[in-house]
Amino acid sequence: ADCRYTCHQECRSLIQLDCRRPGQGQGQLSPESTLLPPCSQNVTQTVEEEKPEPPTVQEIKQKIEKYNARVTNCLLMKLNEDGTYTGFIKVHLKLRRPVTVPAGIRPQSIYDALKEVNLAEMTDKRTSFYLPLDAIKQLHISSTTTVSEVIQGLLKKFMVVDNPQKFALFKEMRKDGQVLFQKLPLTEYPLYLRLLAGPDTDVLSFVLKENETGEVEWDAFSIPELQNFLMILDKEEKDKIQQVHRKYERFKQRLQQTLKEARGKPG
Repeated sequence: ADCRYTCHQECRSLIQLDCRRPGQGQGQLSPESTLLPPCSQNVTQTVEEEKPEPPTVQEIKQKIEKYNARVTNCLLMKLNEDGTYTGFIKVHLKLRRPVTVPAGIRPQSIYDALKEVNLAEMTDKRTSFYLPLDAIKQLHISSTTTVSEVIQGLLKKFMVVDNPQKFALFKEMRKDGQVLFQKLPLTEYPLYLRLLAGPDTDVLSFVLKENETGEVEWDAFSIPELQNFLMILDKEEKDKIQQVHRKYERFKQRLQQTLKEARGKPG
C-alpha cells in the first residue's frame, strides 16, 4: 500500500522489505499486505478445463487406418477387440554417462527372451558400461503402456540394473529448423503420441536421456553408486577446465601473433 511492492504467495518467505510506513520511524511494512495470489493457480485450472475428451473406438480405428496407410516399413498398428491397440516405437538412447550392468553375463538368447529369464539376477557382480552413443531400440508396445514401463523395458533389454529414476523419456520434435525436447510424464502413453504424430520420425521421435531435473531420489541409491557419480562428475569437471584452458591458450597465441605482425607495419 505504501512502497507498492508486490510478490507471489510462494515467494513470501524470501522477501525482506526495507521500506517504512509513513509517520513511523521503526515500523516495517508487512509482506501480507502486498501479496498476489499464486501465479500457477489459474493456469492449472484452465489446463484441466480444456483437457480433451479421450477418443472413441471409432476415432481410434480411423486414426490407425490413416497411420497404416502412411507406413513404409511394415511396422503397422493393430486394433484389438477390446479397443486397445498395439504398435512399434523407436527410442534413441542418448546417454552421456555409463550405466551399471552385471559383470561376466553372456548375451541374452532367444530362449532367455521367450522364457523371460532375467540374467541380471544371476550374479551380484557389477560393472560400468557406456552404451553406444545414439543407439536405437525398437519396442513393440500397447496403447496402455506408459512411459514408466517403456523406460523399465529398455533397461531390462540392455540388462541395466540402475534405478529407473535416473532416466527420463523425451519426445523430440523439429519445428522451424530447431530441435525441441520435452520431457514426458511417467503416466503418458507413447504409442498414442506416435499415433497422433504419424509414422514419420522427423515429426516426432522418442529419446532416452539422463534425468537431470532434480527429481531423482538420491536416497534410493547405494553408497558405491553415489561415489561413482562423484567420480564421473569430477572427471567431467576436469575435462571442461582443460577445454577452457586450451581455448584461451589458442586465443592468446593468435593475439600474440597478430601483435607481432602489427609491430612491423607503420601506424
